[in-house]
Amino acid sequence: MCNDDSFISRRGLFVTGAAAALTLSSVSFAEAADAADTGTTATTKVVRGTLPPGSPDFVYLPVEIPRGVAEIRVSYTYEKPQVPAGTQGNALDIGIFDERGTALGGEGFRGWSGGARGEFFIRGDEATPGYIAGPVRAGTWHIALGPYTVAPEGLPYAVTITLTYGPRAATPKPVYPPERAKGRGRAWYRGDCHLHSWYSDGRRTPAEIAALARAAGLDFINSSEHNTHAAHGAWADVAGDDLLILLGEEVTTRNGHVVALGTDPGTFVDWRYRARDNRFGHYAREIRRAGGLVVPAHPHATCIGCNWKFGFGEADAVEVWNGPYTPDDEVSLADWDSMLVASVRSGRRWTPAMGSSDAHRDPDPVGTPQTVVLADDLTREAVLDGIRAGRSYVAESSAVSLSFAAYGGRGRHAGIGERLRVDADDPVTVRLEVTGAPGRTARIVTDQGVLHTATLPAEGTGTVEWRTTAAYAAYVRAEVRHPAVVPIPGLPGPLAAFTNPVFLGND
Repeated sequence: MCNDDSFISRRGLFVTGAAAALTLSSVSFAEAADAADTGTTATTKVVRGTLPPGSPDFVYLPVEIPRGVAEIRVSYTYEKPQVPAGTQGNALDIGIFDERGTALGGEGFRGWSGGARGEFFIRGDEATPGYIAGPVRAGTWHIALGPYTVAPEGLPYAVTITLTYGPRAATPKPVYPPERAKGRGRAWYRGDCHLHSWYSDGRRTPAEIAALARAAGLDFINSSEHNTHAAHGAWADVAGDDLLILLGEEVTTRNGHVVALGTDPGTFVDWRYRARDNRFGHYAREIRRAGGLVVPAHPHATCIGCNWKFGFGEADAVEVWNGPYTPDDEVSLADWDSMLVASVRSGRRWTPAMGSSDAHRDPDPVGTPQTVVLADDLTREAVLDGIRAGRSYVAESSAVSLSFAAYGGRGRHAGIGERLRVDADDPVTVRLEVTGAPGRTARIVTDQGVLHTATLPAEGTGTVEWRTTAAYAAYVRAEVRHPAVVPIPGLPGPLAAFTNPVFLGND
């Protein structure tokens, strides 16, 4: 029997956490023994309220969980009124923290679905994708509401909470994918490090993604669900000798997204802060302590909250190309090139570039684009080492392959991500070899800009050479471009591939 108890919630009067947060009045339920006396096996309560414009980033609804609960199930709805053009409407995210609390970086996180789902459940042996299975222990749990945007008239919402009483189901121990696949020794390996399954806002299963990755010619992928690590235990069955699966998270803050790439299994990275809270450096270090890389994603994307505002001082790499090539990718590429110039000027570490598909659902192609990494083997450690060192290039598909290097006298040479140590006036030959790019334009780019262009043969295979000195070019990198969509002088076409730089000189 289900008891319905609807009421209007009252907002608490205190603010907590780094990002602004509001805690509502708590919701209490009967003990299991008391419910059993009335023959009740489940109890439901409904909380209604309205969030005003200017609401904090997170609104916590405390739920007092009694002993003897086997499952918690939550659903929610909210009004989406029509608003004038240019005005933000209503969008409300949801997640949950257990009795261990809502402290930033704490152990209480039990799941997040953002705005992708209208309901979820958690019990000992299973949970909705995006949520962590396990016991529903007694104590104060918190449903986390995230008012992403609020219409001028406010955001009316209703949250329905159902507790089912009974014995707890056993929680299975998670099994994670292996950190090694069958490689080819030191070789170039292709990967897509930004993908979404139904464990966040994607629509594909891990098995479907793995099949598409294999079809796209990929050697490795990275699990990167929005604000949850719940998918980490879902990939073991679809990994194999031919496909290395790394584990991570897309940390989705209100001031930009960052891919935690290749972290230890089970690593959760908190996202509840803005740039002004000065917390990002702490969580970037947490990613690295978990063995992963910090990769700001689509830094110039135009969606609300997507534009990167944390700076790049903590970045191990940056996702310059995200999905099918668009104008915001062109801006990201130009911004990254400016960062290369700044690193030359300052003598500080440079930030390698990456590309990933960010595929969510059909018809989003997996592996468009893909990062091609020179690694010592097909292992988590070797692939991350190659990305961190910038020994990589980005291609629109497995059909496109590049070889790029700079050559000096006496047999000296350096490949992508390396430095050719030559004196300022020593002659340097730059060589780009391309396959799979019929009729495309190859460009050699330096800290002075584009200094050489050539049209590749119609059959798609060709070699481009250019001569320079370290005095004239502090670094060289290559781009392969499609013809311009709009033939305006100086306007390049979309990328088909690009490389990380080769640096020239003894500095």
